[in-house]
Amino acid sequence: MAGEQVRLDPQVTGNVGLYFTCFQLSLRGWNVMPTARNARGVDIVAYDASASRYIGIQVKSLSKRDAVPVGASLSKVMGDFWIIVNRIATKPQAFVLFPEEVRRLSHCAKSGAGSFWLEAKDYDAEPFRDAWHRIGMGHSPAGLPECGRHLRVGP
Repeated sequence: MAGEQVRLDPQVTGNVGLYFTCFQLSLRGWNVMPTARNARGVDIVAYDASASRYIGIQVKSLSKRDAVPVGASLSKVMGDFWIIVNRIATKPQAFVLFPEEVRRLSHCAKSGAGSFWLEAKDYDAEPFRDAWHRIGMGHSPAGLPECGRHLRVGP
């Protein structure tokens, strides 16, 4: 596999990126649930250990370092985070962006076809590369309960 380009079916490419993202979030203490494939909306719903914080994540998976299709309208960019995973069959690399960053960095297609694209040179940057810290942890440090999070009974 070293040095050769691995060709995967587009559905498999999407699945690898989706489950790579779920794996990374799970390692950080998030409870993750992939949503229905090919349905409108986010690709992953995740919640923290106390179920007090929920996040929606859009995942874009690429077989190589390439531009990401954003869609026909920037107003339809949704979710709390966008995760772009490229080189999924060889050495997956993730980029963590906020939706407002996706909107700001996206450009109209050169063909004038009315679609927006996020170029690799714009998302493949140090602030976004493997920046899982931007999402945060889904549990308290060392998995220990946090003081003050218990229910109080009585006055």
